Amino acid sequence: MNQNKKTAVLNKKTAILLECAVMVALSVALSFIKIFQMPFGGSVTLLSMLPVCLVSIRHGLKWGFGASFVFSIFSLMLSLGEVLSWGLTPVILVGCFFLDYIIAYTVLGIAGIWRDRGSVGILAGTALAVFLRFVSHFVSGIVLWTNLEQFELFGRSWINRPVLYSLIYNGMYMLPELIFTMIAAPFIYQRIEKYLSGRNDRPGVNTIQ
Repeated sequence: MNQNKKTAVLNKKTAILLECAVMVALSVALSFIKIFQMPFGGSVTLLSMLPVCLVSIRHGLKWGFGASFVFSIFSLMLSLGEVLSWGLTPVILVGCFFLDYIIAYTVLGIAGIWRDRGSVGILAGTALAVFLRFVSHFVSGIVLWTNLEQFELFGRSWINRPVLYSLIYNGMYMLPELIFTMIAAPFIYQRIEKYLSGRNDRPGVNTIQ
């Protein structure tokens, strides 16, 4: 009986790992579908953040952060050639890797923090996850980018106004991303939950922590 229980736990973990792999792959694929592209990085995509957010909502923070971290690595690798072509100094390059990729995408794993509170918790957690990604880009804009004139978008009048510049630049693509992701999150989550767990499963409860 004990052996059967261990086997069941192992099988469930394997199933969750497989689901995480599928969700990360889906996030990567959706990141290529860009509705709007900013000139110096950042874009409005077709819900590319949602699959990894759903991992956290379905299975908890541990799985969510793990999937989001893997997504961040793929996002960095796919953008590496473009980033290297900008001629950044080593310090700014490393800062960009962490603030604009590793941290910015890994924080999406917090989406499931209130997953046991129904649709309201899903919305709040998703909003928090996307907001924290915005904060990472916002800090990056202040610390790394707004002192580099070649990356000025709004003209020289924005030089020496890094906070406002970063707020507007990153807000131009992160706000639409936030709105679209929040609208889609509860709708898609309910259907994925029914498909993967069955109609009688309670969302987010019977999972491995």
